[in-house]
Amino acid sequence: MSSPAHPPLLRHVAATVHGRVLVRPAPGPGRAPWLVGFHGYAQTAAAFLEPLARAAPPGWLVASVQALHPFYAGRTNAVVANWMTREDRELAIADNIAYVDAVLDDLERGFGAPTAIVFAGFSQGVAMAYRAGVRGRRRAAAIVATGGDVPPELRVPGPADWPRVLAATGARDEAYAPARLEQEVEFLRTRSPEVRALVFEGGHEWSEGVVAAARTLLAGIAGTIG
Repeated sequence: MSSPAHPPLLRHVAATVHGRVLVRPAPGPGRAPWLVGFHGYAQTAAAFLEPLARAAPPGWLVASVQALHPFYAGRTNAVVANWMTREDRELAIADNIAYVDAVLDDLERGFGAPTAIVFAGFSQGVAMAYRAGVRGRRRAAAIVATGGDVPPELRVPGPADWPRVLAATGARDEAYAPARLEQEVEFLRTRSPEVRALVFEGGHEWSEGVVAAARTLLAGIAGTIG
């Protein structure tokens, strides 16, 4: 059978989908700072909520956001999720940023406006933390990035108006080696007023070293809130 004379036309159609967000509200009434996290590839919001919550000092709302693209993990049939692929990349980035803004709108309706927001990401979720912190509608107090790097679209020349950054990786992380983190920090220091690099003992994980460093960072942010 012969091939068509012309390739098919590609059209992109906007659609509404629903995302999952797991929230641990701050105890007590009144406004609170928020720690908003983005899981890694083939993980879930539920899997990231507990380690994320350990980094939050008392009085913080913790939200774990699940990627919009679920799939079954191998033969286990467990449902996991993925933030994006290289196909239609620019559209996916715009969709994901809009999704995060919508998540924060929903949290504000349910729990009041935040006194500060920190975005945290692990592995593939690191790119989302940077996108939310730099391109989202709400200004971030800080970004915690573990086991992943700044996405390429944020490396273009622009104003140095980023929040403070804690960037971390494991000494035995083969996916994101310490040498790669060192190169990343050189770039980050051209954008952020305060950058801390952390190499912890471990591999590709959200380690207790990250928990401790993030907790110190968040406690400092909470201490500056009037």
